[in-house]
Amino acid sequence: MNTVTLSVASREDVNRRFQAAFEGKAQGARISFASVELLWRTLTTKRWAILHAMTGQGEMAIREVARRVGRDVKAVHGDVTALIHAGVIERAGRGVVFAYDAVHVDFKLTKAA
Repeated sequence: MNTVTLSVASREDVNRRFQAAFEGKAQGARISFASVELLWRTLTTKRWAILHAMTGQGEMAIREVARRVGRDVKAVHGDVTALIHAGVIERAGRGVVFAYDAVHVDFKLTKAA
């Protein structure tokens, strides 16, 4: 199963993973956000629904994504564009693709300082 991990990571964490990958150590598919706030601002409830509809489905036209989530094509297009800009999904052929069969979300919540 092709799984992507969505995480919150500092620049240093990302650099460490990059260095480990450069040294040949497998890192797995990962999309990192600088903060929990940025993760939630990017992955709104409606965008999560889009990812859910696209997971494991291959390339899809935006009109088909909109049909699957039961929303207006124009509104879905705006959310898809935001997900593309965030690097979560990609343009492909005549549509878009979320190239994973599963999503794992990984971050730690600690007490406030």
